[in-house]
Formats: sequence, structure tokens, C-alpha cells
Amino acid sequence: MEARALDLLKASSARLAASRSLAFTATVGYEYPSRLGPPLLYTVRYEVLMQRPDRLRVITPGDGPASQFFLNGTTMMAFSPERNLVAIEKAPPTLEGALQAAFKRADIYFPFTDLLVADPYRAMTEGVFHAFSIGPSAIVGGVATDMVAIANKEVFLQIWIGVNDKLPRRIRAVYAADPLRLRHQMDLTDWKLDPAVSDGAFDSPAARAARRMPFQRPTPLAPRGAKQPQR
Repeated sequence: MEARALDLLKASSARLAASRSLAFTATVGYEYPSRLGPPLLYTVRYEVLMQRPDRLRVITPGDGPASQFFLNGTTMMAFSPERNLVAIEKAPPTLEGALQAAFKRADIYFPFTDLLVADPYRAMTEGVFHAFSIGPSAIVGGVATDMVAIANKEVFLQIWIGVNDKLPRRIRAVYAADPLRLRHQMDLTDWKLDPAVSDGAFDSPAARAARRMPFQRPTPLAPRGAKQPQR
């Protein structure tokens, strides 16, 4: 448990937690097994806007049908524009509670959840028994970063943190429960801290006008080893 690694994580977490609103793009590559042996890679892009304490918008184009998620403080909506289907549910009063409820009830999972909660440091380091600094990088995100690795019994993470802005630029995960050790990599770009947020940013008239479907668990699609969002 190297002090420098923990200090880098604390600095990054403090920068995120101090922001009343956040906007960023997360581009995630998920490996899945193939019949030939080598894994296949699927890519998803998440366009994220968050406002504390209880608002979130995630627009998700990717290698598959697009989806949209809206949390406006009172309700949460999962919308499929292609199928014109929407699931609407009453939301818990906090962002953390809403994300946990979305995961439990409908397998709605976002790999950047730990970056949005009130205490990112606690969320990222819960149960960690290894933490060490790897060294500098000048490649990822086009900025100077410090590389850190942490591990608990569930997941091994390598994290690239901006030297100057302390923002996470890349997170790479391998889950202990996955016998194939498939890799999940998330690049974080287009960061905006405390951006101006327009009225109605966390709602969608198109979603509310769509055909209703139950807000419930579909065939599980969350990445192997994905943990529940923090309370």
C-alpha cells in the first residue's frame, strides 16, 4: 500500500467530489470470448452529464442499439430511441441510491459510477489491499499522467491520472471472478467541471412519449465481475 499511489487517488477523488456538476465522455472497450479463443472487442461510448445531488444524463451510442438514461431527482428513465420504448421508475432521493436501484432492478450498469458518487476515494479503495505507483505516461489523453495500480479481491485496476488537473484519463480493469481474465478499458475525455446546466437537461419529452415497458431486470448484460454501485 504505497502512500504515493493513495495520495494520487485522493487528489483525483477530491477534484471530482468538489464539482457540483460534471460532464465527460467515457469510451469503453469490453472484451468478450469468441469460439476461436481470442476475445472479441465491443466498444461503447457514454456521454455523461451529472449534477449533484440527484441528477444524471447518460447518452449511449455503441456497438449495438443506442440507449439513454435520465435521472431528474424524482424519476429515472431508461429509453431506447430505436425501439421507442421507455421504462420509468420513481427514483431514490440521492444519485448513489438511484444508481444502486437501477442496477438492482434493471441491470443498468455504468462503469464510471465510482467517479460520480459523493466520495469517489472511498468507492475506489474499498477493500483494496494493493496500491502502488507505476510511473509517468505522456501518451494517454494527450496529457502528462501518473499511472497507479490498485487491487482488491474483486478487481485489478490500472488508472491514469492527469499530473496537472488530477482527472482520471484511463481506467483498465480485470475482474478476479473472470477465469478468462478479459480486459475492460475506459478512456475518459472532454472533461468539464462545473459546466452550466440548462433547464430540462435531465429530462426527455421523446422518452416520456414513448411506449412504456416495465423497469425490471432483462437478460443480464453487465460485465463479468461488475460490482453494485456504492450506497
